Amino acid sequence: MASEGVAIRGTGPIPAGPESFVALGDSLTEGLGDPLPGGGWRGWAALLAGALGERPGSVALVNLAFSGALAADVAEHQLPAARALKPRYAALIVGANDTLRAAFAIDRVAAALDRAHGTLSADGAVVLTACLPDPGWMLGLPWPLARPLARRMRAVNTVVHALSARHGGVHLHLADEPWVAERASWSVDRLHPSERGHRLLARGFHTVLAEAGSPVGPPPGLVLDGRPPSRTGSVLWMATKGTRWVADRCTDLLPGLLALALRECRYGLTGSGRPLDAAAEHATWCALAALDAGSVPEGAVPEGAVPEEAAPPKDTAATEGAATMAG
Repeated sequence: MASEGVAIRGTGPIPAGPESFVALGDSLTEGLGDPLPGGGWRGWAALLAGALGERPGSVALVNLAFSGALAADVAEHQLPAARALKPRYAALIVGANDTLRAAFAIDRVAAALDRAHGTLSADGAVVLTACLPDPGWMLGLPWPLARPLARRMRAVNTVVHALSARHGGVHLHLADEPWVAERASWSVDRLHPSERGHRLLARGFHTVLAEAGSPVGPPPGLVLDGRPPSRTGSVLWMATKGTRWVADRCTDLLPGLLALALRECRYGLTGSGRPLDAAAEHATWCALAALDAGSVPEGAVPEGAVPEEAAPPKDTAATEGAATMAG
């Protein structure tokens, strides 16, 4: 697989001359789904780096992203390393892992993202953000399990949209891209882009950067270096690595997710999930309002808290409180 762009893993010094592009985030930005022949990952950030600047190779990539990273990991660990490099561009794409954790709280996610985005923007970096597709839909989960995860992803995306506008970032509406619905754009695990998906993601950022007036060269190509994911590969992945991934997530998420699914079914029997949607929206806007006020109270509005106008019957209050879990 031919390498495109200048990819520098880790936090070493930038070579003399090139400007830097620092990628912060999780496995999506680390490059999972786009393997290099000698091991490791390439990914959309490396593909994009080769298309930034007025001449090829003029922008060097330092990829700080790592698999499993949460928003707090980015703000606490990746952000200081990124600042030390004084990047011209910085990618900030994280939040999907937060939705798959039992301790999910949109106020904490919002605070971490605001800290990272605000700091990078104040340092003069062009910050790239994207809204992400719903993991429950990507995995094909049944609706009682998928809908709670979808609410969490909508909450994260709402925060990302708001912070990009607030801090003047360059935002890609990734969840709305037509290729997101195409199976060939995703790797065997259905959660990370395939090589094709990484190339399309890089091209999407190339387009929005060009529209924003950033100097760019020709867009990343769409000719694949490797083979697209196969049905056999998908089955093999699930039979080996996939089962362990699901087991690891279930240890943390499943009990809370089952409680959320039970609540989903209860509201579904009444014909409306609107109170649950209203609760999630209320929590999200309270988190954003707290940022505007200059502080985010710890756990101020838990995800399971239902606004008074949408409050559940009294006999379900205990269950609702117990279901304040996140992916």
